[in-house]
Amino acid sequence: MKKILNRILAVLKKTLVWIFAVLLTISAAIYQRLTGPTHPQRTQAVIAGQNYEFKLLRTFDGEGDCPITIAIPDPEIKGTLEYKLFRQNIDFIRLPMVRDGGNLTASLPHQGMAGKLEYKIILNKGNEQVTLNNGTPTVIRFKGYVPKFILIPHILIMFLAMLFSNVAGFFALFKIPSIKMMKITLATIFVGGLIMGPIVQKYAFNELWAGVPYGWDLTDNKTLIAFIAWVIAWWFNRKQESRYWVVAAMVVTMGIFSIPHSLFGSQLDPATGKIIQGMILPYLY
Repeated sequence: MKKILNRILAVLKKTLVWIFAVLLTISAAIYQRLTGPTHPQRTQAVIAGQNYEFKLLRTFDGEGDCPITIAIPDPEIKGTLEYKLFRQNIDFIRLPMVRDGGNLTASLPHQGMAGKLEYKIILNKGNEQVTLNNGTPTVIRFKGYVPKFILIPHILIMFLAMLFSNVAGFFALFKIPSIKMMKITLATIFVGGLIMGPIVQKYAFNELWAGVPYGWDLTDNKTLIAFIAWVIAWWFNRKQESRYWVVAAMVVTMGIFSIPHSLFGSQLDPATGKIIQGMILPYLY
């Protein structure tokens, strides 16, 4: 009877760990998605007493110019799109937005891979004028198209890597054998991050690897740090289980993957035409 009860408790403990790990991983993925610099920027404005909400593009992977479209049904409201090269001390170029039914639209000129523009939208009705986002420019990055059959598996495997990392760490924390889950975590980070990640990077920015030792791309370096953390955990668990290293690897992985995706990512330097990392670009001007 005691053995049966212990088995039930063990299964219950594992089930609770899995449920908590799934919820934690989903929360982290949503946070990354909503806070990342590629997610559309949400903003709102009040003009003529009417409140409008907008989503402004911050990434574009099409071949031609990038259409910037906002839904604003009032036909008396006119719009102007202003843009310039990111972080360049030059004047904004102004483009009138064209009305198409209930939308106002204008196009940003296409940039090379990792090229960035900053843009503002100004709305007018009579003598009233409003600049979206309180006048702060929105930054948009251009990239190459990544085929879905490559991008989706990459995202899915990295999601599983975060999930398995959390499960392995909590298994170790609650004294549940975690060796198998640790090895699965290491394998998924390797496949999703160090094999498929560079393939995605090649399609998007024509570079296989922009992390250490070749650059400071934060996304690549995050993956590298997570992989090293789990290699260390595996090393100290080769002969006998050492759960503290597994917990430490989970904490490191959780910490680095809480950083928004693509932050300080690859960026085209307009002065040289070379792709560098956004993390160091501000220090070059």
